[in-house]
Amino acid sequence: MTKRRRLAAWIAVVTVSGTAGCSAGGPGPQVSSAASSAAGTAGEPVSGENNAPEVLATGLDAPWSITFHDGTALISERDTARILELDGGGNFREAGTVNDASGNGEGGLLGIAVQDGFLYTYLTAGGENRIERRRLTGSPGSLSLGQAQTILDGIDAGPIHNGGRIAFGPDGQLYATTGDAGNRSSAQDLQSLNGKILRLAVDGTAPEDNPFPGSLVYSYGHRNPQGLAWDAEGVLYASEFGQNTWDELNVIQPGGNYGWPEVEGIAGQSGYIDPVQQWTPGEASPSGIAAADGSLFIANLRGERLRKVPLDALGTSTELLTTGYGRLRDVVRAPDGTLWILTNNTDGRGNPGPDDDRVLRLTNRGAS
Repeated sequence: MTKRRRLAAWIAVVTVSGTAGCSAGGPGPQVSSAASSAAGTAGEPVSGENNAPEVLATGLDAPWSITFHDGTALISERDTARILELDGGGNFREAGTVNDASGNGEGGLLGIAVQDGFLYTYLTAGGENRIERRRLTGSPGSLSLGQAQTILDGIDAGPIHNGGRIAFGPDGQLYATTGDAGNRSSAQDLQSLNGKILRLAVDGTAPEDNPFPGSLVYSYGHRNPQGLAWDAEGVLYASEFGQNTWDELNVIQPGGNYGWPEVEGIAGQSGYIDPVQQWTPGEASPSGIAAADGSLFIANLRGERLRKVPLDALGTSTELLTTGYGRLRDVVRAPDGTLWILTNNTDGRGNPGPDDDRVLRLTNRGAS
């Protein structure tokens, strides 16, 4: 399905349903093995024998995000503020610590992304969230972090709703999700950076083709979005935590208003864009998402499952990893085409087992 046809089909769904939106240090890890572009873009299918994932690593402390640099995985830990490197030989080491990142409630070291040899980090520091970048120096297996350069600050922080996902789009711009930080009205305020999906150049400035001239705001009316992914046609999708009623999967339009706090979920109210799919928070609480094999894969926290949503049937889904893994924070498409998944049972809200938290690799993505 072409980008134009997919958007047309989605707009038809919105027209029928209305328009609205918004849905939540220690010992080094032990590693069994490792796999070798930024995750979240669609690729060719990868076959496999069953739906059981391979355990790549155990013993992580509240991991939050995965990205790749020269085939090597980098993982952020929210509370320790460590960047961990998992090289192609299956060895974990600490590449560095993101100074000033402070773990307060849902804050700390959150999303990470890599482009052109720089590691970009989204972190909570005191009363603000900010985005920094650092040069990655050394070779895979011995990477280290250069000096921090702040490219965006002043995003209000709170013990809840910090957003935190960052990813480079197919246009080369950096996208960031921000939560309302507990201030609901900020999501509808175009002068605020909170409750938004932001789009910025690598130096933190607003691209000239952003929907609001001179503004970083790409879409607004969000409560706490934590997932970003693009399909092969360049369509942007975002997952979002609702309050008590509906969590959401949204197709993002430049300048679109997704409704929070005026509406939550599919409301059919003029002026707001409806999600294409919604779930109760108990079965979802969606965080990271990735696109692969013609589907979106959504990591769910309270729902404790990996949800698969076909791109040609966005209102449907099947479920993977429904038992034995607990809370899932992130899912990314690795350079080899497999899906890598972070469990998140040590973040204070889960029930960690003796090996938690873990990095999983999933090859076969059929329904379980």
